[in-house]
Amino acid sequence: MDAYLVDWLNLLVRWLHFVAGVAWIGSSFYFIWLDDHLRSPADPDDDARGVGGEVWSVHGGGIYHAQKYRVAPRKMPSHLHWFKWEAYTTWASGIFLLALVYWHGAQVYLLPGDSALSAPVAIGIAVAYIVGGWFIYDFLCKSPLARDARVFGGILLLLSGLLAWSLCELYSGRGAYIHFGAVLGTIMVANVFFVIIPGQRKMVAAVERGETPDPEPGIRGKQRSVHNTYFTLPVLFVMTSNHYAMAYGHEYNWLILVGISLAGALIRVYFVARHKGNASPLPVIIAAFLLVGIAWAVAPQAAVDDAADASFAQVRSVIHARCTSCHSSDPAHPAIAAPPLGVMFDTDDQIIASAERIHQQTVVTRVMPIGNLTAMTEAERQIIDAWYRAMRSAQ
Repeated sequence: MDAYLVDWLNLLVRWLHFVAGVAWIGSSFYFIWLDDHLRSPADPDDDARGVGGEVWSVHGGGIYHAQKYRVAPRKMPSHLHWFKWEAYTTWASGIFLLALVYWHGAQVYLLPGDSALSAPVAIGIAVAYIVGGWFIYDFLCKSPLARDARVFGGILLLLSGLLAWSLCELYSGRGAYIHFGAVLGTIMVANVFFVIIPGQRKMVAAVERGETPDPEPGIRGKQRSVHNTYFTLPVLFVMTSNHYAMAYGHEYNWLILVGISLAGALIRVYFVARHKGNASPLPVIIAAFLLVGIAWAVAPQAAVDDAADASFAQVRSVIHARCTSCHSSDPAHPAIAAPPLGVMFDTDDQIIASAERIHQQTVVTRVMPIGNLTAMTEAERQIIDAWYRAMRSAQ
């Protein structure tokens, strides 16, 4: 596929994915807030009609009065809005992006340079992870283990750790992180498609038949909705993780992924509890310690000065041989239409200006060249390291 066309598809679908995701997560956050702020109805007639709670709010110059029924109203209104297309659009556009960037470009973005997997096998395994993740999660939700929220949460944490570790063993750091997010995102949208919406349809249909709805589908839907809200911050981190080589390029990238995901879930736990008015600061404190600990653990270590100084001519030769096939005003790589992030190494001044970036990504995190497509050697990385440290010493 023409690289220019891929770039435009990437831009447009990523934009759609972002907008739909904002709409989905925004509505999810709002309804969790709404549920947690409901008060008993002040009007006895509302209570008699089956209203379980209400909340008054003000926004955008208007005053709103929202009510939630204990199960359902006696008669359904003529117009009922279903919150589902935000979730479906977010997932569909996300999977399209995954296929466009990481499956179509598997040899560049999904597989590390020394991988023994072929692209078709790697993609097949990725699909199995995405589909299998939902079935395992759904089985756990239907098992007795789900009756205890803490036990269930602990099991999910262990399985998430196994998922992160195995993905990071199979794929490049970037590829592993984005597939971790794809598994969680698929669980979220499958909760909407297979549990929440069908349960709501059953309840609506019962009211329309003049029957008393079974509250069980609503209880199950509420359970899955709460799970979804705890997944949101880890998924949002993964969506932006390709910008942070210090995380996905680290030797223990899987542990960093689990730690940051856990911190995100704990932050969301705190805010859900805060909505109810009985929030302990402990989840946020633990999350803060996790993030600070991760930042300390991945901080670049001072290099031992045991390498000979490298001349700029040597560095220029390495950069031109290993980097400018992508980072050039006219990239030679067929999958790259324009220099990534606008970074170019065509001139000496451009190389010197990007010295810290080059050192960070080729020596510290070792994520560049991406997938080591151009086969940069260890000796060449040491040349860059020695040159950069000599520059720093001279400053």
